[in-house]
Amino acid sequence: MTVSMEPRSGASASGPPAPVTPAREGSDGHGELADLVRAAVLSVPGVADMHTGTFGEVATYLPGRRIDGVRIRPDSTEVHVIVTWGSPVLAVADELRAAVEPLVGTPVDVSIQDVVPHGSRPGQDSR
Repeated sequence: MTVSMEPRSGASASGPPAPVTPAREGSDGHGELADLVRAAVLSVPGVADMHTGTFGEVATYLPGRRIDGVRIRPDSTEVHVIVTWGSPVLAVADELRAAVEPLVGTPVDVSIQDVVPHGSRPGQDSR
């Protein structure tokens, strides 16, 4: 994947980048942006749910709540997901990046953490 090093509109090469979306300026900081990222991720075909990582550490922590599977940093964003069996994993990852990068304005690292059968809920025993 190629990342453009050109400044976003409203930013100079020597100054800080302009905000990507008004969501960054919401009353709860990254919370509104993380909600938008989560909604975009879950709209991608083949994504069954978000995943919190091996120890439940991947989340955006907010007062009184957390948004699982999304970690937003100033220089990158992580999304951790569960996909449905038979989904083309590389294509799903590419679609996730295409859906999330315009929202966050940073490179997006996608981690496929698990695969579940069609129609099952993550965490549901399929035996």
